[in-house]
Amino acid sequence: MTKQVVAAPSPLETLSPLTIGRLAKAAGVGVETVRYYQSRGLLRVPAANGGFRVYPAATIDRIAFIKRAQALGFTLDEVRSLLDLEDGRNRRAIQLVTQTRLVQIEDKLADLERMRSVLSDLLHRCRQTGPTQACPIIETLAGARSPT
Repeated sequence: MTKQVVAAPSPLETLSPLTIGRLAKAAGVGVETVRYYQSRGLLRVPAANGGFRVYPAATIDRIAFIKRAQALGFTLDEVRSLLDLEDGRNRRAIQLVTQTRLVQIEDKLADLERMRSVLSDLLHRCRQTGPTQACPIIETLAGARSPT
């Protein structure tokens, strides 16, 4: 007698039908997040079926796409643009959205580097001044001296 091996059901199979609560749990977000994404046009609102809205399992992947894009710094408007281009056929548009985000990140990095430099200089100067002198950090924050 041969023992038959039965594969365990996938998490998606055990969650069927995928109601909003089950969808949120499977995607690792709150129900409010799902509703918010729907209000922003990132997720479709399925028709009610027997009093419940049943979501396709692919919605979990769509939420994961949104979360990964957010983790890379894309705004929800940019994510919506990327989702509209999800089939990958309009690579120029995808590249434009990504290039725009990259320029914004580079600008932020330049700002952060400038802030790091100013704060490092102020800290160094503060450590070099004696207790009878005004602290350069406080002077700068109070507007007495320019940090640059």
